[in-house]
Amino acid sequence: MATDYRRIVRQGLWDNNVVLGQMLALCPLLAVTGTATNGLGMGLATTAVMVMTGGLVSALRRLIPAEVRIPIYILLIAGVVTLVDMLMNATLHQLYQALGLFIPLIVTNCAILGRAEAFAARESFGRALLDGLMMGLGFTVVLVTLGAVREALGTGTLFADASLLLGQSFAFLETTLIPDYRGFLLLILPPGGFLALGFLLAAKRLMDLRWQRRGEATTLLSTQAPATAQGCTTICASRCGAGVSP
Repeated sequence: MATDYRRIVRQGLWDNNVVLGQMLALCPLLAVTGTATNGLGMGLATTAVMVMTGGLVSALRRLIPAEVRIPIYILLIAGVVTLVDMLMNATLHQLYQALGLFIPLIVTNCAILGRAEAFAARESFGRALLDGLMMGLGFTVVLVTLGAVREALGTGTLFADASLLLGQSFAFLETTLIPDYRGFLLLILPPGGFLALGFLLAAKRLMDLRWQRRGEATTLLSTQAPATAQGCTTICASRCGAGVSP
């Protein structure tokens, strides 16, 4: 049981990450990550939708006819997104205005429908909630990382206007990395998003290859060690039988 939960966590955060593994949700990823603050807000909203949608689909999976499951999933997602949209408009209005149309467009996020169909509709309520949470957090981490890189290199700040967009409790995140920095406009524009995403994907690929080679080397050593020990035992036994000191 614990192994299954660890696998769900690893899949959501790294191996099957919405962006780095599945290459989904690229439109909001590139559109709202001009700053880390916008990325964090979009990521948390998407995480809330994924958790609630996964729980609803799992809880209702035995009641939903297979023939019309996709339209029902979309209706559930649309209802949850509408709820999140209204809550953000009421409590985080400035962030709501900054993200604009991309909050309602969470309905069209293929990752949410994909997890509902591939996982939540087949698993228990608890696992569906955990999967939605991990997938959402993995997506949020990529959004914040990409937004932080673009903002730091583009304007020399980090989490600018966090207190205005997310509330005063997030004021501690606001940082000026480079005073009097004139900025690098390319990183703020859409081409900068593509460049930053490309480097992020390359970094994940290199890390995966390094871990794979390390794992293969460990496996090879573990398989060779017993054979070597057995060989040494055989040699020692033959020498002792012949009266030769090992």
